[in-house]
Amino acid sequence: MRAERIDSGAATVIIGQKVRAGCEQAFETWQEDMNAAASDYAGFMGAEITAPTDVQPDWVVVYRFDSIAHVQAWINSATRQEHLDVGQRYVDGPATQQVLGGDTRPHDPLVTVVVSHRVASGNVTAFLDWQERLRLEESRFEGFRGSELFRPVEGVQDEWTALYRYDTAAHLDTWLTSKKRQELLAEGEEFSDFELRTVDNSFGSWFAFDENGKEAPPPSETKTSIAVWVGLYPTVVLLTLALSPLRMPLWLGMLVGNLLSSFTMSFLTMPHYVNPLLGRWLRPPAGASKVKSNVRGIALVAAANVFWVLVFFLVTTQFWTLP
Repeated sequence: MRAERIDSGAATVIIGQKVRAGCEQAFETWQEDMNAAASDYAGFMGAEITAPTDVQPDWVVVYRFDSIAHVQAWINSATRQEHLDVGQRYVDGPATQQVLGGDTRPHDPLVTVVVSHRVASGNVTAFLDWQERLRLEESRFEGFRGSELFRPVEGVQDEWTALYRYDTAAHLDTWLTSKKRQELLAEGEEFSDFELRTVDNSFGSWFAFDENGKEAPPPSETKTSIAVWVGLYPTVVLLTLALSPLRMPLWLGMLVGNLLSSFTMSFLTMPHYVNPLLGRWLRPPAGASKVKSNVRGIALVAAANVFWVLVFFLVTTQFWTLP
């Protein structure tokens, strides 16, 4: 089974950039301004900036949008080009860029390798077979946590992009320097025109970005659980009401409902309802009183749930009865 992704949903943009010595702080400030400009565009879901580490030699910027079309609108915008013109003074050479269609968010803090390949149209089948051999060997190495292969994105980029993840940099290095990998690279000599970059993060999650679109540590497990509860209740009830006319048996209704709940929570409920509503409680401003923040957060949680309870009580008992 090939680890191939051909999704048309959410999109992730990974940009790698070398920065001139002494310009790091100015570059980060400029990049934050760029991210703020991106947040004004339709479909923006978040952005994060990662400084170089022992594993990751370049600065890496990751954008998330809700669709390839919205990514394309941002990438090709005059606003972005104006910012790039200003930022040329801080960078050392051109940036690298990959656009990935579909959800690329593992739930653990992993080390991710991004590999871009240019593949001639007549070599696609051979390339996919070679990638499958690579994947099978990668999976036999300790620490391997999965891989994905993304097709070129028409109008955005021509390269195939492969992602593979390991739990630690040491386990990743074992694979990168292994004799087996060298043998497979030799077998795929015709595909040797590739670019590899290591990203020392996990591309975020529901709570990976603060209100300014910057990467931030997640809230406590207690707050996270309560926040998910606040979003899950209306999501599940609304979907149950929407699906009830279909009269599906319980086992099938739960299967379909859970799938729709997952998508709705990821792309609608959490980013557009829960996080804006509870943001100041999930991540209180610096210097804010912990007691006041918790009181305010609990009050918002209670108010939101009371509101939905009243709405669903009236809907299901006064205005409509489930089939």
